[in-house]
Amino acid sequence: MTQLKLLSPQSEKSDFVINAETKTNKGIIMACIILSLWTTSLIFFFSLDISKIFIPLIALAMLWQTFLYTGLFITAHDAMHGVVFPQNPKINNWIGRICVIFYALFSYQELLKKHWLHHRYPATKDDPDFYENQHQNFFAWYFNFIKSYWNWQQHLRFIIVYIFLRYIFNISEINLILFWSLPSIFSSIQLFYFGTFLPHRKLEGGYTNEHCTRSTHLPVFWSFITCYHFGYHKEHHEYPNVPWWRLPEVYQASEHN
Repeated sequence: MTQLKLLSPQSEKSDFVINAETKTNKGIIMACIILSLWTTSLIFFFSLDISKIFIPLIALAMLWQTFLYTGLFITAHDAMHGVVFPQNPKINNWIGRICVIFYALFSYQELLKKHWLHHRYPATKDDPDFYENQHQNFFAWYFNFIKSYWNWQQHLRFIIVYIFLRYIFNISEINLILFWSLPSIFSSIQLFYFGTFLPHRKLEGGYTNEHCTRSTHLPVFWSFITCYHFGYHKEHHEYPNVPWWRLPEVYQASEHN
């Protein structure tokens, strides 16, 4: 296992030293596992006869697919920070493109631009993820968040893909809704809640650091289950080159500094 240590604030690069991180293939292995699980699960769920399956099992399948959708976005997010395959930026970015296309037919370049604005100008009018309304209501913020990322081209692409899946591959409409459409929507709520609303909403006392964020201090298992450790959000903003599976190490190291 590679070792992590915090550099002092006086260091030229106040960041985590990840010895041999760029010499390993763990990032691309993680990405391939998530992509493979998402693909095989979706194909399997598309083939199911829903009328013969108990409703609780359908619900579990939807939760599983939602979790994998979230994994797609987290992988794309890591690609935006260049840590999926740092040895080769072209491959790294292609993995990011594939993940956001599978996730919701997004433009990787557009997401990349907005994400770096978010990191550069957190909780300001220049932050595309921030909701400036005084009350910061969850639902109002979520719909504002979605509106900023959706456009008519995406709607058109979704219609085309839906027609293709429904009438060319003859996939049942209910299967498309349960395992393709709804998990993507549920995942967007999951990502928004744990990755934007909880860490970036302005509390009564205001922000306490330059990143205008905080972490949700969940145990490692629940941190993974809820959002691939994205709840360790302060740590992510402080050390954006650390991949998602190492954020618990960052959090634990920060706690002991």
